[in-house]
Amino acid sequence: MLKISIITPVYNSGKTLDDTLKSVASQDYPAIEHIIVDGLSADNSLEIAAGYPHVSRVISEKDKGLYDAINKGIKAATGNYIGILNADDFFPENNIISQVAAKLEQSATDVLYGDIAFISINNIRRITRLYTARQWHPAMFIKGYMPPHPSCYIKKSCYEQLGLYKTDYKIAADYELLIRFIHTNQLKTAYLPLTIVYMRPGGISTRNISSRIVLNQEIVRACAENGLKTSMPRLMMKYLNKSMEYIQPLFKSNL
Repeated sequence: MLKISIITPVYNSGKTLDDTLKSVASQDYPAIEHIIVDGLSADNSLEIAAGYPHVSRVISEKDKGLYDAINKGIKAATGNYIGILNADDFFPENNIISQVAAKLEQSATDVLYGDIAFISINNIRRITRLYTARQWHPAMFIKGYMPPHPSCYIKKSCYEQLGLYKTDYKIAADYELLIRFIHTNQLKTAYLPLTIVYMRPGGISTRNISSRIVLNQEIVRACAENGLKTSMPRLMMKYLNKSMEYIQPLFKSNL
């Protein structure tokens, strides 16, 4: 049986962490290692984590930001595959990791990815945007599209061979890592048609216009560092397509 490590970076996440931890604790897959990496939270995050005996390890120390925290978790992980579940996200059903593990066993892939859904702040069961990777292809990296990072499960050995997240990126280290793994090193990938994670809005990459500019600047850099050519105008075209993702669930709800 594959061992799945789940890393949750935490910093003052007391308002949402309970949902995250509860969703992992309720998974019906028995071989889960859940690692919490806390950046010395000043709220009750650590107290909340202490209330969940399924948590395998808590690392609580000063870090250099999100990607440094994730890297610490990867180094500590002992699973065959590693996934990242942020402290304001959660699994929508209790059989998510069972389905992920079954696909990993069947495909023997290096990188598995699926779909995610953004939810309403006021109603965590109401989907406001679907982010599907059903038609994603590596050629789409230069257009600003990557597989949804929270849905990705990657072999531990791939991190050991190809490196971790680059901590000099502020927002797009996940984008760079996936380009490096999937495009540059041509790791084997598999798509699982499943909504793996529910995400609350307000992530760092979509916080405001300034963060979107930084994100796209870093995507241009990530592409260049991995032998791909793109530009800011090309990347800005993706926002026209994304607007349709918000409209689709609203339209369906009125049928």
